Amino acid sequence: MSSVRIPPVLRGAAGGAKQVTASGATLGAVLDDLFGRFPDIREQILTPEGTLSRFVNVFVNDQDVRYQQGLETPVDERDTVTLLPAMAGGGR
Repeated sequence: MSSVRIPPVLRGAAGGAKQVTASGATLGAVLDDLFGRFPDIREQILTPEGTLSRFVNVFVNDQDVRYQQGLETPVDERDTVTLLPAMAGGGR
């Protein structure tokens, strides 16, 4: 199973976990497994059409999947998936 790092902003939807495991041969399959256990995370990561939200960065082993194969990016059981929703703020 792959490790999935959960950022602080999503930990409430993941039962407080900083990291969980999920199975799948592609990023899409890993995310489906994750969403099966933590469905509230889905809307933060995917659009209603099922594509990666432009407001989130997803990495497999520190490689941005937008420059790989997106949801079809291969994932091995030793890989780490990192979810990083965009943060906004600041300014006066």
